[in-house]
Amino acid sequence: AARLTQPAFYLYFSSKEAIFIELTQMFHNRMKTLIKNSLLDSGIEKDNVFEQIKTKLKMFFDFLATEPDLTRIGLFIDPNRDQTKAEMVQMIQGNLVKEQQAGYFRSDLDMEFVAECLVSMIERLTDTRLLTGLSNSDSLATQVVDLLLNGMIVE
Repeated sequence: AARLTQPAFYLYFSSKEAIFIELTQMFHNRMKTLIKNSLLDSGIEKDNVFEQIKTKLKMFFDFLATEPDLTRIGLFIDPNRDQTKAEMVQMIQGNLVKEQQAGYFRSDLDMEFVAECLVSMIERLTDTRLLTGLSNSDSLATQVVDLLLNGMIVE
């Protein structure tokens, strides 16, 4: 808690709604920055792609885990959460298309579909595993990337 008295609190914010709007904007801005920064660099060796993607996804899960209240507000409480998630999908799709064009992913995959799956996985796993403490960021990132890149079929 900020340890502010109610009158002092309202020096900074005009209402509870203003506070909520500020928090949702903070979540949205941080999320956008993380997604922009998650684009893979060109020229990564094929053997390093898994680790690079895992590192980027772990950073996203780390943010969600270290800011649990902000995460709950941004992903689950905000009345505009569907719009936020749609923007996440759009931004991730943009990254995936660029990475697909760089030769990291199969050309026959619909990257909008992949982005929808990834955002859905992040949302659900954050709610059921990350925020509950059942799994940590590293474990979730590893499992998600393993599933998406290596699939489920025994080789």
